[in-house]
Amino acid sequence: MPQFVLILDAHAMDDFRDEDMPDIDKAAHAVSQEAIDAGVWVCGSGLEEQWASIVAADGTVTDGPRVGVGGLTVIEVPSREEAHRWAAKWARACRCDQEIWELGSDPKIDAMLREAAHRRSRLDDA
Repeated sequence: MPQFVLILDAHAMDDFRDEDMPDIDKAAHAVSQEAIDAGVWVCGSGLEEQWASIVAADGTVTDGPRVGVGGLTVIEVPSREEAHRWAAKWARACRCDQEIWELGSDPKIDAMLREAAHRRSRLDDA
């Protein structure tokens, strides 16, 4: 099933009044709980204002750009249209736009995940 990343811009909520934030927080967490209960939630979190780290192939670490994402949520739903419906719920809750990006699938990784799940289930049965 396709996975989609919903992205909240780092500055999308900059102009909100402090007194509005508890209501926004409550509404956003309610949508997150709904997604968890519906079984579509994969992961998600807000990102603190920070610089990215760039790690080169030789292990060298340098400072990268300032983060431009305020938060992200990954959901697994059957279609882009369903992702749009969930993004609309978060957009209403957060009172700001949500970007949607579909994650590509990798059949080799999918096979690795199935094999790992199979190994875990055999260990659980033992």
